Amino acid sequence: MSILDQAIAAITPPESEQDRREATAKAEALARPGDWLSQILGHHREIEAQFERLRAAAPSERMAEQKRLGLLLTAHSIAEEVSVYPALAADHQVGHAELAYQEQSAAKMELGLLERLDPASQDYHDKLEHIRGAVLHHVYSEEGTWYPKLAESAGPADQQRVTARYAEEYARYMGRENQLFAR
Repeated sequence: MSILDQAIAAITPPESEQDRREATAKAEALARPGDWLSQILGHHREIEAQFERLRAAAPSERMAEQKRLGLLLTAHSIAEEVSVYPALAADHQVGHAELAYQEQSAAKMELGLLERLDPASQDYHDKLEHIRGAVLHHVYSEEGTWYPKLAESAGPADQQRVTARYAEEYARYMGRENQLFAR
């Protein structure tokens, strides 16, 4: 982790596990089966589980697990970027939408940098933990405030539009590629 990353982490410590559980519970209470929010919550849990698989993997298995993580994160982020973030902006959450784009762009870049590191090294482990922490914070922001506000304030037509677009974009990215990583 860079000195700048360490300074930022010291100034803004991560949320507690309890805070994260409460944010997730808040979002789950608003989600409806099959809607955009329930899809996203499911994908958040898949991403978290993939981080755990990557963390637990032997160094020789990490690159394959990292590719699976990259696929999930990219499909999820693209789907959010074309469906949910514009809805956030339309819902007077422009700042949240812009921050979300920036955070996802940074995560993609950090994953690219992770690929350059020896999977058995401490640098790899440190970078992975930095990425994981950033993604967990991003999820916390979405589930704790941004998405519940959108779920409560967007009208039925907007809810349907976001649901359809999110599903379409996620499936577009995951379709054929997902078969490469089937367990």
